[in-house]
Amino acid sequence: MKFTLIFFIIYLLLGALVVYLQIYFSKMKSRWIGLILPGLTLIYSIIIVLNIVEPSVDISTTQRIAMVLSAFITSNIPTIILLAIYAAVRQKLKRKSEIDKMNIKDL
Repeated sequence: MKFTLIFFIIYLLLGALVVYLQIYFSKMKSRWIGLILPGLTLIYSIIIVLNIVEPSVDISTTQRIAMVLSAFITSNIPTIILLAIYAAVRQKLKRKSEIDKMNIKDL
């Protein structure tokens, strides 16, 4: 029970660190730096899909495609979350930049 709680807290802290890093990277001037973590999670999800072991039982092609697609979609949930954070931060920075430009023109 204690180990489960400790691992849960570690995973929460790790998740918070990843979100903080994504926000930090997204705020940088170069937009490509903010795409590092989503790119890494995308590569990880592709590796997961490529490592799906062929089962010894005969299954149909549609079942294999469904298995690969479900693995790809579920392993890309972190990628989607990180891209949403990236888009929100970049949109906020763009809006702030436009307001600053308007304030400069008003002077």
